[in-house]
Amino acid sequence: MHIQNYTINLSVHFDRVEDYFIFLFHILFATSSVLLAGSVVIGILGTPSLRRQNRCIFMLNTSISDTLTGFSVYYLGLFDVQEGYPSRNGTFYILPSFLGVNVLTFLFAQFDRYLAVCHPFFYNRFISRACVIGMCAFCWIYTYFILTVQNMVPISKAAQINAFGVMTLQLIVLTKVIMTIKLYVIARHQLGRQLPTTERETKKESLRIIVLVVICFLILWCPSFVNIIVRQLTGNGLRFRNEATNLFSTMSRCNALSTPALYIWGSPSLRHAVGKMVWYRLCPKLGERQINCV
Repeated sequence: MHIQNYTINLSVHFDRVEDYFIFLFHILFATSSVLLAGSVVIGILGTPSLRRQNRCIFMLNTSISDTLTGFSVYYLGLFDVQEGYPSRNGTFYILPSFLGVNVLTFLFAQFDRYLAVCHPFFYNRFISRACVIGMCAFCWIYTYFILTVQNMVPISKAAQINAFGVMTLQLIVLTKVIMTIKLYVIARHQLGRQLPTTERETKKESLRIIVLVVICFLILWCPSFVNIIVRQLTGNGLRFRNEATNLFSTMSRCNALSTPALYIWGSPSLRHAVGKMVWYRLCPKLGERQINCV
């Protein structure tokens, strides 16, 4: 009886100095993303006052996705993996699609903040916590439903679905840019004219966080997005040996580290929760420093 041995090569050959840096970078990046995004998840889930806030539900959703993205880098970044048509040791786009969940979540979060500031009566009446949880669930269901269909049809049809998905993403990105500009204007002018209150500061803080997070997301993600469009339209574009050496994919995955970092930086209440529930237990000095900074 012959048993076939399935082995996957590492992402680099270690015959150049930069190969060691690439391999080490992915190990450090994956570990940092899991620790940072995971700490945000624990901080929100373990703090009732944060769980009751709609904005924190969106933060929780993206942080769960970012934590899983960090774990995925242990495979995508350390082994010879190439997603696409055809793929090599690929995951049928299951792991890269965590970023797709974040794209939709950020879009819903932007509309949520716009309604909360500009239409507070409508927001308080119709946008409940259950509604926000439903939006976050939709981000996962829609992303992986489309992915399931894409993986069940022939490759030619899957490529067409993928092209349609890229077109849809173009519209989403355009909408996100418009909403980011709109939210920036609101944060600078409308909230600036209101009297200083706790509610005003909370709205200002949430707007600042979502604007900075989306801007950072677009900066890191757009190069990969543009390269995909160029490759599909012209057949040229830049091609890489695998996911680990794909500079654009690596940049887009860096959102798994930048997004939770911005959450912690921009929200004193979240920083206090993370410092008290996570970092204080792992490193008392670091946790105490975070708590005292609030």
